[in-house]
This record gives sequence, structure tokens and C-alpha cells, in this order.
Amino acid sequence: MSIAVTAVPAQKTATDRVVAYWLIATAVMILLMVVIGGVTRLTESGLSITEWKPVTGTLPPLGEAAWNDAFTKYQQIPEYREIHRGMSLDEFKGIFFWEYLHRLWGRMIGLVALLPLVVFLVQGRVKGADVPKLIAVPFLVALQGALGWYMVESGLSVRTSVSQYRLTAHLMLAVAIYGYLVWIAADILRREPLWLEGHRVQKFRRAARVILALVTLTMIAGGFTAGLKAGLTYNTFPLMDGRLVPEGYLQIQPWWRNLFENIATVQFDHRLLATTSFFAIVAFWLAVRGKCVPRTVKAPLNALMLVACLQVALGISTLLFMVPVPLAAAHQAGAVLLFTCALLTLHGLREPRGKRKPATR
Repeated sequence: MSIAVTAVPAQKTATDRVVAYWLIATAVMILLMVVIGGVTRLTESGLSITEWKPVTGTLPPLGEAAWNDAFTKYQQIPEYREIHRGMSLDEFKGIFFWEYLHRLWGRMIGLVALLPLVVFLVQGRVKGADVPKLIAVPFLVALQGALGWYMVESGLSVRTSVSQYRLTAHLMLAVAIYGYLVWIAADILRREPLWLEGHRVQKFRRAARVILALVTLTMIAGGFTAGLKAGLTYNTFPLMDGRLVPEGYLQIQPWWRNLFENIATVQFDHRLLATTSFFAIVAFWLAVRGKCVPRTVKAPLNALMLVACLQVALGISTLLFMVPVPLAAAHQAGAVLLFTCALLTLHGLREPRGKRKPATR
């Protein structure tokens, strides 16, 4: 069955493009934030700042007395007492740098999300249904900052690391905000929405949704893998300690806790979801690539296939080399890029809103 492609004219102004570029710039900053956050976690720097001061915390400690005060506060938490006891002040400054950069970059994202929007609203560049969509952006960024502190707080009193539940929630909210920005920007920049008709393209849309869901689930599993430091165990592939399914896969009761708290289960599930996602992407690419589809689908689809191959190589390498910081950070960035390609592929297949689909004969 052939696929009918019908153009629906839609003119975009220079004002539209400026708003879209603002959204893209904010999304890129969030992507970099995910990478910085990954490095912060990998270097065990995330608990080095034990207070949340959204305004006064913009400046780092100034002077020896301020540094000693910050170091003294860090020495009161379990991570220092049980893991970093004996750390020097200079070593503390090294881990402080990454957490400070992480928080400073978050503040910059907040400003970029808010100030241009205020200008756009005053100038009347944003109107109608776009107003609530875009006003939500700075509020979502602020919520992400609050969730970040909620995550850090979980590691300051009893634990020697943050809760894997809160870490994964913090990561996935960042990904959700990123996806929200990318989707709206793609809506604005898509000059000629296309009606894709026929039974086959409906199957492609469903498949694209499945791909996006698989990629998202794999990222969630990756968050729990990172939160439990599960990548430092079972550093072989494809077997885990000589077994396809590791021993002790469901050793915690009730069984569902294994999905989030059992290192063997969490790493196995992440592997399984990643492998399933990869082969699903390959099958989807083979099914769609030779068909008559617009370039709004072809470009992200080919990128999806390319990034999927790269992401598999990065994931296996990160595991085999026991999670070196550069490889692990690249793997985390690759996950967001894969999510981007899946999202844009689905966006290219979607039907434009506000129009009635032509009747089929």
C-alpha cells in the first residue's frame, strides 16, 4: 500500500524562528547540564555542597575562612566519614568545583528560560495558545532545581550517596523538560506540515511511539544503574558472571523492589532494555528507510540508527572498562541524543493539529 503525502501550507515568520531558537538554546543547555550532572555523580562531587542557597550560593567560597567553613560542613556528612575521611582541603576543592559548576549552570538555565520569555511577552511575539506552553518553561526549570536539592538532601544525613529513586526522578525530569522544548521548537520550525495517509504510515507512527517508549524506559533503568553504581559490578558482556541471567536476580522481597534496589536486577534490566531498543530501532529503520516518506522523517530516522549504534558501543565500552568518567559521560549524553532522534522521528510522522484529515476513499 502506498503512502500519500499531502502538503498543508504553513508560513512561519522570523518571530517564530527567534522563539524556536530560544527553545533550542535552552534545550542544548539542559543537554550539557545532564552531562555535567553525570560527571558530578561519577566524581562523587554531588554532596560537596551541603546547603541550598539559590541566590547567595551563586558565588563560591571567597577566602580561606570560607573554604574551611564549607569543608567543615562536608566533614559532618556520612560520605566524608565513611568514604573520604582524611581528604585534604585541596582535594575537597576539586570535588566542590563540579557540584558548584552543576548548580551555577542550573542557575544560568533558569535565567535563559525566563528573561527572553519576558521580552517575547512584552513585545507580543508570543500569542494565543503558545503563551501557556512557553510560560510553563521557567516553572519547569525551577521545579527541576528544587528536585535537585531534594535529591542531594537524601545523601546528607544517613546515606553515603543520594537516593537512586530521587536521582532517577531528577534525571528524567530534565529529559522530560528537554523533550518538551525540542517538541515545541520542532512544531514552530516545521514549515510545511504533511498529512501522511494510509494504513502503513499509521503502523509507522505506532512503531515510532514504541521506539520512544523503549528508549525512555532504558534511560530510566540507566538512572537506577547509575544511582546504585551497578556499572561497577558484572563488568563482562554479554554474560553476567558467566550467566545470561545473574544469580540473585529476584533475591529481595517483595519482588518488585529488585527492579530498583537489586544491583544484579537493575543492571540486567538495563542491558535487556538497551538490547531490545537497539534491535527495535534496526527493524524500524529497515522497514521505513525505503518508503516514500518526507525528509522530516528520513533525517531523524537515519540519525536514530547511527546514534543507536554509537550508544551500544559506548555502553559496552563503559561497562568493560569499569565506568571511566569520559566514557560514562559520553554514554549519558548519547542517551539524550538517542531520545532526541526518537522524538524527532515521531514528530516527523505526526499529523498536524487543527486540521481535518482528508477523507479516504
